[in-house]
Amino acid sequence: MAVLNQHTFPFCVTAHAFNSDQTKVAVCPNTNEVQIYGKSTGGWTLEHTLREHDLQVTSIDWAPKTNRIVTCSQDKNAYVWNYDGQAWKPTLVHLRINRAATFAKWSPNEDKFAVASGARCISVCYFGEDNDWWVSKHIKKPLTSTVLCLDWHPNNVLLAAGSADMKA
Repeated sequence: MAVLNQHTFPFCVTAHAFNSDQTKVAVCPNTNEVQIYGKSTGGWTLEHTLREHDLQVTSIDWAPKTNRIVTCSQDKNAYVWNYDGQAWKPTLVHLRINRAATFAKWSPNEDKFAVASGARCISVCYFGEDNDWWVSKHIKKPLTSTVLCLDWHPNNVLLAAGSADMKA
């Protein structure tokens, strides 16, 4: 049976994601920042602070194979963070939404991700090699309210969404 570890932070955690081997955790302390902690013998040590969002971060997802982080926020933006060995470098994602981004999730193959929003749409984002940035395509119908959660099917194509109108 697995051992349950308790981790205490001196602030309210509103979003979090672990890396693939559970030695690092990215947390949002109910602000516009994401803090990355590394596991040490005495607990957790702050290693990096990601500061690009203007409003509260609503979701974090850490891709296990590519070691990339996607964050989204109430500021209607998402960022993909790449680690270069010393620091995390942000890349802005062009979501094309007019309401807060609520949830982000990498696909199983980690070649794209989806972002839910209050704009009654889902932005499916992929990397455009021509433009060298992340672009999005929208899924709008039949969504009629804020999308709160997402999950990918293992085939990397199908996407399930839950929304505030009690429909999935």
